Amino acid sequence: MNGAELVLRRAVDSDAADIADVWLRSFAAALPTVRRAHGDDEVRGWISTVVVPQYETWVAVAEGAVIGLLVLDGGELEQLYLDPSWRGRGVGDRFMELAKRQRPHGLGLWTFHVNGPARRFYERHGFTAVEQTDGQRNEEGEPDVRYTWQPQG
Repeated sequence: MNGAELVLRRAVDSDAADIADVWLRSFAAALPTVRRAHGDDEVRGWISTVVVPQYETWVAVAEGAVIGLLVLDGGELEQLYLDPSWRGRGVGDRFMELAKRQRPHGLGLWTFHVNGPARRFYERHGFTAVEQTDGQRNEEGEPDVRYTWQPQG
C-alpha cells in the first residue's frame, strides 16, 4: 500500500461514475481476450441504475479516489474489480475479508476460465471450483467456473 490509507465503505450514488471507470479499466486489463457484451455507456448505466442502488456495493478508496469495487447480492459475490495499478497491493485481500464477514455462512461466484489470476486469488482465499461451463449461459459466451466458499468448523 506504500503508506496510503485505504478505506472500504458502502458505495453511494455519487460513486457510480468512478465505479464504472474502475470496472472498465480492470476488465480491459484483466480480460483482454474476452468479448464484452455491453459498451461503455451501457456499463455506466447499469452501474448507476442497477448495481449501486440495488446491490450491496462497496468501494475501496485510496488517495481520494475509488480504486476498487465489491458487489454482493445475497450469497453471491457478483463483482470484484480493482484498478489495474492497485492489483497485488492487498486491496483484494481486504475486500475478501469484508465479503466473508458480510456473508459468514458462505459465498458463491462465477469467474471466467481464462482469468487465471482471479482463479488463483479465489482458491488462495479458500474457494473451491464446483462447476465449469462452456460459456453458453453468460452474455460473453466465455467458458466460466463456479466457485464456492464455506466457513470451516
